[in-house]
Amino acid sequence: MTQPSLTGTTPVRMIDRLLLRFGAAQANRAALRAPPEPRRIGQYARGRQMIAGRFIMAGEVIEAPVRIPFKARTPEAVDALHGFDWLDHLAAVGDGAARRLAQSGVLDWAAQFGRGAGPGWVPDLAGRRVTRLIAHALFVMQGLDAPDQDRVVHLIAQHAAYLTRAAPRAAPGLPQIEAQAGLLQAALALDGMAARAPDLARQLAGIASSVIGPDGGVASRNPEELLAIFEALTACAQALADHDLATPSALLSQLQRSATALQVLRHADGGLVRFQGGGRGAEGILADALGGLGRLTPTGAPQALPHAAMGYQRLAAGRCTVLIDAAPPPAGAAAALAHASTLAFELTSNRRPLIVSCGDGRSFGAEWHRASRASASHSTLSIEGYSSARFQRTSKARQHLGDGPRDVRAQRVDDAQSRGVELSHDGYLATHGLLHERALALSCDGRMVLGRDGLTASGRDAERRFDQACARSGGAGIAFALRFHLHPEAEASLDMNAKAVSVALRSGEIWVFRASGMRLALAPSVYLEKGRAKPRASQQIVLSLRAKAYRTQIDWSLAKAQDTPLALRDLGQDDPLAVPSL
Repeated sequence: MTQPSLTGTTPVRMIDRLLLRFGAAQANRAALRAPPEPRRIGQYARGRQMIAGRFIMAGEVIEAPVRIPFKARTPEAVDALHGFDWLDHLAAVGDGAARRLAQSGVLDWAAQFGRGAGPGWVPDLAGRRVTRLIAHALFVMQGLDAPDQDRVVHLIAQHAAYLTRAAPRAAPGLPQIEAQAGLLQAALALDGMAARAPDLARQLAGIASSVIGPDGGVASRNPEELLAIFEALTACAQALADHDLATPSALLSQLQRSATALQVLRHADGGLVRFQGGGRGAEGILADALGGLGRLTPTGAPQALPHAAMGYQRLAAGRCTVLIDAAPPPAGAAAALAHASTLAFELTSNRRPLIVSCGDGRSFGAEWHRASRASASHSTLSIEGYSSARFQRTSKARQHLGDGPRDVRAQRVDDAQSRGVELSHDGYLATHGLLHERALALSCDGRMVLGRDGLTASGRDAERRFDQACARSGGAGIAFALRFHLHPEAEASLDMNAKAVSVALRSGEIWVFRASGMRLALAPSVYLEKGRAKPRASQQIVLSLRAKAYRTQIDWSLAKAQDTPLALRDLGQDDPLAVPSL
């Protein structure tokens, strides 16, 4: 699987090369203990593409027959290549051609970069790479002659020696976890290092405690980053159990909290909510990691999921899920990749996403990245020309979100007929004197969502700011829009003289969107999917209005058509490759 990269390639510093050379001598007499059973999940179709000479790495297409390419245009693609993401997919194919390409890739990398050259010698990338190399050691080493097998083992030992000194220098968060997890996996795999494993596991538990919050979430509020952390920690716990070593109780506690949070953030189709730079997560990764944790911890009576985690609210009924961003954007260092998505929501019905956010545009270039972070790229209300949080340049290459919502409120209003939440944020208070208020309710059968959105100027200061903003418009009022971005596979059409929108899903479900007393419009949109070579065209439902009074309110509904059955056999096929494509 491709791990989400927070910053792209980190420049390799001289100290990394010195640490590598210092530890090289320790790797000369290394021996591999019995390699573990491979647990990492790759994508068969991606592996077949690679064998055919076509590599799609973090959205970049690279044609490279016969060999693994280690040069790429974007930092994210470089990370994926030097992190050995390709090894997962080749192992998923598992035939002779895949093995030969994997073997040549590992040995080529060792020959070109094994002495410290290239961009791969930073702690987190080294940890990610050695974890994959250990997981697929049997696949890679089968059929190699003795000298080449020794080179593979030496490479693993070289990483262990480097990470022993470099892991403490990894950046906080996911990079720390990846570096320390790689070191622990190497200690368990190499003969003579097992005695260090308990101490390394305790260090990993301490790092996890600093990264994972009391609710099981992370500071970036990126669900896919949390999944990557959870996967790495679960793999370490499983490796410890394979060697009859106990997993620290603190680490198990962190894993259980994160597992609960991830289940809250999971849609009905098994994918994660796509907020704050995160994607859906690779197919099967979350289910596999949850299963691995379940085998390590005692099972008791099933516990009801909480309504919220990591600042997101969840409404679920009848195989329909609504997930809402109900907290301020991340602050501090985490704001470097944050999105202005406060009060945005996504809706998935059974296997089919319906209402989505546009996603993260990092892999499509700086302009797409900036656009993807704006409020208009999410299914929420935005004032014309403004996002609920604004960009603040902190360096030539980085723009943090700031000057946005700080008072975000969410109150549950569940009853016998529906699951609901009432929300508000003050992101437009300073600029326009307005609060955005939103109420969402999902019926208990999962067939209808009722929504209400409003802009309110409350209090003398707010009314004065509102009056000033109206004056700047020449008295026309403050232009704003409600946007509902649709998944690319949802086919929408205007009905009833543009008073309703019908949305057909590939499952056969028909959903109808209505807003009281106004016309609707369908407009182009995009779906920015991680790993694809270009954005996918989609549509959005748009309600465009002007606020001319101190309170403006819009009521809308999204409901299954009356003739849509209670249960459908969803036999529609997904993308035949089930992987990003052109």
